[in-house]
Amino acid sequence: MSTKNRTASSDFILLGLLVNSKATGIVFAVILAIFVVAVTANLVMIFLIHMDSHLHTPMYFLLSQLSIMDTLFICTTVPKLLVDMVSIQKTISFVACGIQIFLYLTMIGSEFFLLGLMAYDRYVAVCNPLRYPVLMNRKVCLLLAAGAWFGGSLDGFLLTPITMNVPYCGSRIIDHFFCEIPAVLKLACADTSLYETLMYICCVLMLLIPISIISTSYSLILFTVHRMRSAEGRKKAFTTCSSHLTVVSIFYGAAFYTYVLPKSFHTPEQDKVVSAFYTIVTPMLNPLIYSLRNKDVSGAFKKIFAQCLST
Repeated sequence: MSTKNRTASSDFILLGLLVNSKATGIVFAVILAIFVVAVTANLVMIFLIHMDSHLHTPMYFLLSQLSIMDTLFICTTVPKLLVDMVSIQKTISFVACGIQIFLYLTMIGSEFFLLGLMAYDRYVAVCNPLRYPVLMNRKVCLLLAAGAWFGGSLDGFLLTPITMNVPYCGSRIIDHFFCEIPAVLKLACADTSLYETLMYICCVLMLLIPISIISTSYSLILFTVHRMRSAEGRKKAFTTCSSHLTVVSIFYGAAFYTYVLPKSFHTPEQDKVVSAFYTIVTPMLNPLIYSLRNKDVSGAFKKIFAQCLST
């Protein structure tokens, strides 16, 4: 069956986050609030890093890239979810579903790689502070960021066409709130076991590469910190790295459940909760974790805020 015929036949129907729930109004308000906070916090983070010269460092440049990814990530799924929660028809076209799959794969893949590169940045800063300006110069930072974006988009370009070319000739009802590949593939009327195995291998590799970088970087950081004689130096190193480790634990934990654990560990309800966590909650938590635990960011915010009040 051609793509044209499948598109013309009917749209997909998204059952949404909640099915026949009386708490829809409350959940809608909570998700809308999280969305507004997430987008605002990430845009503020990008603005502060751009405006304050003290934040023109490799760490904050990579952090600004993380905020861009989080903003695009949450905007890929949440607006459609909110519209569906107040609409009678919860349809999504074949093309729109494909676009949604491509965007969320690109964002999640890019974030995988970026978090690994941010760990490398912390390793250089703590273990080779004198060579840090040379090893992490502007050109290197741009190459690292471009590599993260390229890795994520490669994942999107690889998996999206395969997913959308699988024949869907049965039910068009997706038991999810967005077009996530595992939920979409349940509607396929062909054997997708080979593709699911390839996707599993791809996701494991995409997790293993950055996790290897993170594990190696933080092992060397802990070794270096252990040898530090200065208590203040140890505290500064732990403070700098703890925010990143918190974000890594949250994001990779949810991704591991969704894409690595076997099907026997999954239920539609659990999948929705985990997906909601890493697509809705995590983009809000990332800027808050970095800003609340970072004196440079909070200081830049206070300075910009004071300048706005004075004008």
